[in-house]
Amino acid sequence: MTRRKPKLSTITRSRPVKKTKRKLSKRPTPHDAASGAVVKTRAGTKHAQVLAMLQDRAGTTIAAIMAATGWQQHSVRGFLAGVIRKKLGLNLVSEPREGGRVYRIVDAPMDRVKQAA
Repeated sequence: MTRRKPKLSTITRSRPVKKTKRKLSKRPTPHDAASGAVVKTRAGTKHAQVLAMLQDRAGTTIAAIMAATGWQQHSVRGFLAGVIRKKLGLNLVSEPREGGRVYRIVDAPMDRVKQAA
């Protein structure tokens, strides 16, 4: 004789299923530059150093960020896309110049259509 598999609806659990609550992140929610709120960063970190370089009117190049932080090129590009644009919501623009592509943060609100192109 072969045993039949019981239907799922007939199976009873010996213990009740506990519903877990999600833990809320202790990190402050980021604010974009358009709202005028300042995002908290610790002074003296590489993160703060790169933000200061990008907020300068002249902007900065990937090579300059690499020299200042010791990061590799792909790490700098990932930081610009993941942290500056997505996490912090800042408007990062890049412009080609004679010395290479220059990146800087602009106070104008982000245009999601232009950013995707």
